[in-house]
Amino acid sequence: MQPLIDNARTFGQRPEEFARLAEGQSPQVLFITCSDSRVVPALITGARPGELFELRTAGNIVPPYVSDRPTGEAATIEYAVEVLGVQDVVVCGHSHCGAVGALVRGDDLDGVPAVRDWLAHAADEPGTADPDDPTVMRAVQHHVLSQLLRLRSYPCVEKRLADGRLRVRGWYYEVHTGAVREHRVETDGFEAL
Repeated sequence: MQPLIDNARTFGQRPEEFARLAEGQSPQVLFITCSDSRVVPALITGARPGELFELRTAGNIVPPYVSDRPTGEAATIEYAVEVLGVQDVVVCGHSHCGAVGALVRGDDLDGVPAVRDWLAHAADEPGTADPDDPTVMRAVQHHVLSQLLRLRSYPCVEKRLADGRLRVRGWYYEVHTGAVREHRVETDGFEAL
């Protein structure tokens, strides 16, 4: 913890670098990804402060939209799309995902009931998923596509997609190599950016 504290102490000693951020934000992208500490959206994309609006959830899950039961995730998506007017939404899954891996392996999650119940929003693991594959690549990619489908059902997203003001993208990040792949509709596969 001490190195983090030391950096935080010196971080504010460069106010000129951050003065423009007080004027507001206008990110072009909502980046939805996992809470995993190995997945750092700004590092992956090279984004500077103010360029990405982020939503991080365990397993990069987009929960179902329920109008009479708002969630923090739904509020973040709606704000990014309706207020900030982002032009792209990226749902980024990653290799070695503990959440998806737990589902693939059928781990007993009774000791962490909030995690268990949250993962009920995940995609069903595909029958071809290999429980011995530590990367859980196939399952994560399937999961990303399922979250994209769910995202498309949000009214604000559906409306902006229909009028061409929004694009949604599925990414797969390999934590062990740094490679990023994007889902291509024309090939129905994840290919290098």
